[in-house]
Amino acid sequence: MPFNPELCRNESEVESKLIVQYLLPQLGYTPDTWHQEVALGSIRLDFLAFAAQVIPLVLDANSPLSVVMEAKHPKQNLNNHVSRLRHYLTKLNVRYGLLTNGKEIRIYENLEYDVKLVFQCLGKDIETKIEYITDLIGRDSLQNRHIGNLKEKVSEANFKFETKVQDLMKTIAIYHNKGGVGKTTVAVNLAAALSKKGKKVLLIDIDSQANTTFATGLIKFQFDEEDDLRDSNVYHLLESGDFYLIPDVIRKSHYFNNPELDVIPAHINLIEGQYKLNQIDASKTRLVTKLKKVEEKYDVVIIDTPPSRDLYAKVALVAADYLIIPSDLKPFANQGLLSVKNFIIEVNEFREMIGKPHIVLMGILASKISTNSKFLQYTFPKQRSVISERYKLPLMKAVIYDRTVLSECMNQTITVGDLEYPDPKSVVKYAEEVKSDAQKSAMEFDILADEVLLEMGLKK
Repeated sequence: MPFNPELCRNESEVESKLIVQYLLPQLGYTPDTWHQEVALGSIRLDFLAFAAQVIPLVLDANSPLSVVMEAKHPKQNLNNHVSRLRHYLTKLNVRYGLLTNGKEIRIYENLEYDVKLVFQCLGKDIETKIEYITDLIGRDSLQNRHIGNLKEKVSEANFKFETKVQDLMKTIAIYHNKGGVGKTTVAVNLAAALSKKGKKVLLIDIDSQANTTFATGLIKFQFDEEDDLRDSNVYHLLESGDFYLIPDVIRKSHYFNNPELDVIPAHINLIEGQYKLNQIDASKTRLVTKLKKVEEKYDVVIIDTPPSRDLYAKVALVAADYLIIPSDLKPFANQGLLSVKNFIIEVNEFREMIGKPHIVLMGILASKISTNSKFLQYTFPKQRSVISERYKLPLMKAVIYDRTVLSECMNQTITVGDLEYPDPKSVVKYAEEVKSDAQKSAMEFDILADEVLLEMGLKK
């Protein structure tokens, strides 16, 4: 019997016409393998379907073989119900959750710490997608997968044993072509948060403004003749194929963070050097080549990029496995997203030419967000919805709020004799030394670091 989403005018009809009459039979669930209006403590589920007959209903070690199905009114925005579904799946140890309002169908997978959207389609397209849905959460598919998982775990264990450590290094570009959205703040403090979690982190500054270089405390000179970065920075990595390998240009962040970070600095001379590099085709892939030589040494590489679509931005996005786009979600930043999307397409075409897979967009990271309660209640949700609805881009769950402490910790100084030198600190380290909003900001970056590790498959 075909499904017509126009016949679902309320939540009850979504339950009866989509789930009971169409989905459950199509997926192979018989009346004795699914339950409606299931109450488990304080949790109330619309539907719970099992790959095996369960009478009486029991949730135990086999519960990952089950599927939660939640129905909402056709006028309800499904984004507003994802957090509750996440709670259901993680609390009950259920592997899959289906969320629908009749007009849209989504399937989420429980990843232990969070859930991941693994399928999405419109209600009117469900008949053309039903085979894929069946492969994902159909009764027979779940039963077969349970048996196959035992063999898969053995195979996966062997693969992990055979895989070299260097294959696990992940590279993240922090990019937006709009300046002033907190790009450097995100790059340096995400690196600090990951380092605190025990990851070996390399931080690369490839922006001629050298904000990351300054923020990590590498500009310790007051006069031109003391500039020790001019002749050894990221430009030299790209200029030479034979010389200036990564260990040759690395600087230690020292007091910026504990543990300290390895940093490849930038310099103002990147501007004048760009013309020369544009004449050298190999310069676009030299960062890829040179990172490969140190992939045994690092878990994560973070690249802070220029707010432009120039050579340096392209080099960064070609080298990266993942992309994070910080944004304050304001109109000017949003308007730049169309250009960012086109740039990603251009970069992916080049990546195909050199045999690299497309860059993975982790999402738009809401940053420099006001902490005003009315703003957060009324304006912020609308700003977030614009990203997914108008620009069709994913949003990261973490949020970085606009706190004065983020600039305060980077503007710390130290006096030596008659001279004052920059002595910046990561907000992670600053939070350990002072009692202020630094602890709130440090927690936000800790949450971001967890989300990033989870996305990259590095979270244990």
